[in-house]
Amino acid sequence: MSAESMKDVVRAEGEELCKLADALDYEALGRFEDLVRAGEGAVFFTGCGTSAMAARKCVHTFQVIGCRAFYLNPSDAVHGGLGAVEKGDVVVVISKGGTTKELMSFLPNLREKGAVIVAVGERPDSPIGAAADLFVRVKVDREPDTFNMLATASTLAVISAFDGVAISLMRDTGFSKAAFLVNHPSGDVGDRLATGRA
Repeated sequence: MSAESMKDVVRAEGEELCKLADALDYEALGRFEDLVRAGEGAVFFTGCGTSAMAARKCVHTFQVIGCRAFYLNPSDAVHGGLGAVEKGDVVVVISKGGTTKELMSFLPNLREKGAVIVAVGERPDSPIGAAADLFVRVKVDREPDTFNMLATASTLAVISAFDGVAISLMRDTGFSKAAFLVNHPSGDVGDRLATGRA
């Protein structure tokens, strides 16, 4: 692949994120933020395949800003991992098409445990979307690959949407540099915070 072709991919992904900024359901994201801010329970993110990678990134970001956020592995969930989920916890289920069987299999269990189910994807009328208490629509027009199949722009879109929530929470709760340093003492970020260069 030539440098120009690679540049085209980066441009295409950037354009999708720009369009997403005007298309997101900010009311739904705001309701999710309210659930997190209420702090009555933990927040779990789950997904399969590329959505699992997005879920893990969201978990890390929310942990850094002091939220009790965890990744719920779908295969482990149905083999006892659901024991970590308690009444009032929020479980974010990421599925682009909303038909991921591994995720659908334990939605009734989440309901029985009294968790709040937040679905993230393209189709509110999907099985996962219909089963959720709150649906957050995140959709891109096109993936940049030739077949429009590789979940790249759409994965970045999910991460970007929840980055927005995380940074909004930081601002609204007055999350300080001192708290940031306690949670992130190592690496360049830790060094900058510790020396006042942040």
